Amino acid sequence: MRVSLTNSDRSFSAAPGQTVLEAALAAGLNLPHSCKGGSCGACRARLLRGAVTYPHGAPLGLSDAETQEGYVLLCQARASTDLLLDAFEPRTPDAVEIKRLPGRIERVERLAHDVLAVFLKLPAAEPLSFQAGQYIDIMLPGGRRRSFSIASPPHDSRLLELHVRRVPGGELTERLFGANARGTLLSIEGPLGQFAYRPAAREVPMLMVGGGTGLAPLQSILRHVIENGSNRRMMLYWGVRAERDLYAHRELQGLAGRHGNFLYQPVLSEPGVDWAGRRGLVHEAVLQDLRSLDRHDIYASGPPAMIEAVRREFALRGADPGRLFFDSFDYAPDALERQRTMAATKS
Repeated sequence: MRVSLTNSDRSFSAAPGQTVLEAALAAGLNLPHSCKGGSCGACRARLLRGAVTYPHGAPLGLSDAETQEGYVLLCQARASTDLLLDAFEPRTPDAVEIKRLPGRIERVERLAHDVLAVFLKLPAAEPLSFQAGQYIDIMLPGGRRRSFSIASPPHDSRLLELHVRRVPGGELTERLFGANARGTLLSIEGPLGQFAYRPAAREVPMLMVGGGTGLAPLQSILRHVIENGSNRRMMLYWGVRAERDLYAHRELQGLAGRHGNFLYQPVLSEPGVDWAGRRGLVHEAVLQDLRSLDRHDIYASGPPAMIEAVRREFALRGADPGRLFFDSFDYAPDALERQRTMAATKS
């Protein structure tokens, strides 16, 4: 099927069973998107001509009213015919070349009981240029993908650092958590995504809100800003369940101690009795501390429920939608199906 964009000379082919977003990325067109699981709505587009199907059911990120208005979610939609879509301009400030490269696992570090730092070494002759906050896809058999944000900053790209959370029964993560992951050769594609640091025209404060391994792209942004000598005021609120999930706690405390313009606030939703810090949901901690958000550039990265709450609640505190950048982490559809099958088998 042929997919064309209005007000643009760009078009691309979509194979049967391939999502429109996958087809666009494969053609080197980095259309706006985030979770790729149908939850966040970032890849919403208006369908002007043609028909699509949703093999996994109607996506949660699209309301009935939006469907009636002709909107589709590109990360879930499969083309049934040739399509004409409203043109989207990628929101990433500077265009970067999407590459497919081999990457060898140089080393693996256990960060927490269910989180690994995986360091990938890329070919020296073909470096990967990316922006702080972007992600890569690791390619699996059958053209399937697993997305991981880059935790290392662009100026330190000798090794790409990824934060990988273990998914029970996960096809890729179980292999990475295995004893022989070091030296494994992977095929990667990137950089991808429009979640990327935007230098401010003026030194407005920057608010970062992370949930779980949503810390990874925020760590890239944080290191990029600090290590390039900026004195920009930054606040990081990082929400996890329990103390053992604060896998970068000491490093972030140390960074806050060395840089007076950086505030770090961990928030636990299920803390132990000895936890003396903040409790509850991470976005609620922000709202407790900041009466107004109209002066902030806001970067939020984490699970879909957190992103939805940030977008909804922060707007009520004056957050400018044009200065709210988000990256919604969700499982790939085939990974979700695998988990459902495993759960059904065990029950």
